[in-house]
Amino acid sequence: MSIAIRPVRPGEAGLVLAFIRELADYEGLGHEVDADETMIDTALFGRSPSVFCDIAEWDGAPAGFALWFYNFSTFRGRHGIYLEDLYVRPDHRGRGIGKALLRELARRCAAEGLARLEWWVLDWNAPSIAFYQSLGAQPMEEWTVFRLTGDSLARLAGHGVPSR
Repeated sequence: MSIAIRPVRPGEAGLVLAFIRELADYEGLGHEVDADETMIDTALFGRSPSVFCDIAEWDGAPAGFALWFYNFSTFRGRHGIYLEDLYVRPDHRGRGIGKALLRELARRCAAEGLARLEWWVLDWNAPSIAFYQSLGAQPMEEWTVFRLTGDSLARLAGHGVPSR
């Protein structure tokens, strides 16, 4: 029984999308996924990709993934990694796969001189929170996440929705 972490390969956008849908269903957010395979393929393998993905395999079978991109800390004056999604299939949990995916990203941060590795976790996800804290991750409780999307985003941009 072995874990292998590797970069996603061209032609695997369907696998990545399947992981995204499984994660969304786990989070009760499956209805919010409107990405399709073409969109994922373009993001990962288009002319100038700005999102990246690592696949975890257990004995050669896909077991999980980490989808990430580079961000920038003005305070630190360096890039970091933002982990958008981390997911391990339920039948593969408890085998060190999530830790292996995070370790791979931590190694990338160290090798590239990146300032930090960060991500969000849903407040109700106690098992994940406990796992992250066991690795030494600290919650950023003094920060509140804001998001513009849909009509609000269009209105601010001045497109498609009348200004008020």
